[in-house]
Amino acid sequence: MRLKSAFWVAALIRRANGAGAFAAVRRHGSDEAGAIFVKVATLDGHAALYAPALPSLDAREDTGDRSFEQRLPPGSPEPEVEERMRREIGYDADLWFVEIEDREGRHFLEIVTD
Repeated sequence: MRLKSAFWVAALIRRANGAGAFAAVRRHGSDEAGAIFVKVATLDGHAALYAPALPSLDAREDTGDRSFEQRLPPGSPEPEVEERMRREIGYDADLWFVEIEDREGRHFLEIVTD
C-alpha cells in the first residue's frame, strides 16, 4: 500500500528542511494519489527535475515506496525545467510540484537507474 501523496510530500519537505535545504510545495496536487515532481534548484540558475519512475522501472513497486527518475539532469538551465513543468501540468492537473533549493543539489529521493 502506497502512502498518500500529501503525507509523502510533507515527509520530503521535512527531510529536506531538516538537512538545511529549503523545500516548499509549488503546486498542490491530489491528496490521495497525485504524481509528484521535484525540482532541485542549486541557486546558480541551474536545476534538475525528478519525476515518478515508470512502474516497469520501479523494482520496489510492491513495497509501497515511491521511486523517481531523473527527467532533466543537474546543471540544466532553470528556465528549461520551468518550461518542462508547465507542459507536465498541462498533461496532469492533479500533480504535485515540490521545489528544493540546495546549493549542493541534494534531492532526498530514491532514484531508479537503468
